[in-house]
Amino acid sequence: MGVKAWRKYIYSNILKPYSGRRDGELRIPQSPLGKDKYHMKNIKEKSKALASVAVCLAAGIAGSLFTYSSVKTWYPLLRKPFFNPPGWIFAPVWTFLYLLMGLSLFIVWMSRDVLPEIKKRAIFFFGIQLLLNVAWSFLFFGLRNPFLALAEIIILWFFIMSTFLLFKKISRTAAYMLLPYLAWVTFAIILNLSIAILN
Repeated sequence: MGVKAWRKYIYSNILKPYSGRRDGELRIPQSPLGKDKYHMKNIKEKSKALASVAVCLAAGIAGSLFTYSSVKTWYPLLRKPFFNPPGWIFAPVWTFLYLLMGLSLFIVWMSRDVLPEIKKRAIFFFGIQLLLNVAWSFLFFGLRNPFLALAEIIILWFFIMSTFLLFKKISRTAAYMLLPYLAWVTFAIILNLSIAILN
């Protein structure tokens, strides 16, 4: 068999079944079932991402229910330290932080190369700190009790730190996404303490 005959044989029996539309372009064919599985997996991942962000944003909305009336009536009358931020800055900052928290949760939720016990513990601590986040708004703005809120936000800080350390064992990216949140709550503790002392 000549060289041309061998080339024709190799192309017809080996290359052609795996070629794309252009001659010589190798492409392993995928069955419709394989494409459907990939499509379903993609939908599930997007759903989990949306759910993770939605849970965090829902916590923010729940907290705002306690702050709405007090921000307009009680809070403006309080004596505040010189470093108190302007009122308009809180909503965009918290929205940004909740988005980061949601993405961080999603990364941990989707992680695979980790023991299930570690992942469950990390997500559990994340859920606790999220509830404590809402509770602070209730204590500070709902009950209008800065001292009680101060005690609670310190506990919140420790749970955020614990969540950060647990997330770091799973994904550094997910853990680092919590750092702006941790920094903001640290600042909130100082602000809360100052308001409690001044009033």
